[in-house]
Amino acid sequence: MSTKTAPAKTDAGTPFPTRNDIAAENRAKLVSLLNQHLADTFDLMSQTKFAHWNVKGPHFIALHKLFDELAELLEGHVDELAERATGLGGVATGTARQAAASSRVAEFPNGVHKGMEVVAALADRYAALGKSVREAIDEADDLGDKDTADLFTSVSRDLDQSLYFLESHLQG
Repeated sequence: MSTKTAPAKTDAGTPFPTRNDIAAENRAKLVSLLNQHLADTFDLMSQTKFAHWNVKGPHFIALHKLFDELAELLEGHVDELAERATGLGGVATGTARQAAASSRVAEFPNGVHKGMEVVAALADRYAALGKSVREAIDEADDLGDKDTADLFTSVSRDLDQSLYFLESHLQG
């Protein structure tokens, strides 16, 4: 996963009028930033559901339930990211195909189904997205949008807690 935000494929600028007082140029950059993280977060959510459906081994039920809870948490953030992008006058590019085309999250490895291998694969992806979201906090703040920075802070906090839950399985 890249450490610098690449622009997501979106409609140019912010095509819808808004009375939001953030400069139009900054809103366009914020929409791009939000759409990039929408794609990444949607992808991670789908990979977490994949893990939920396919995990095997002696810790199946505990991991199956954990992965479902983590995916639900991400689903809420997907919605918040999309709604913030549209609230700034942009278009949320949040279909599965759009997310797949734009996501920087590494693909879930083929053939990984054993409990702790699945946990490790997810932990890698949660850590990478957490790093990227922390960078987005600063980018949003630099663009004069403390509300979007706050949204990214909430996403970051939940990613870090989810990473803690995943890594706790690996540290035992």
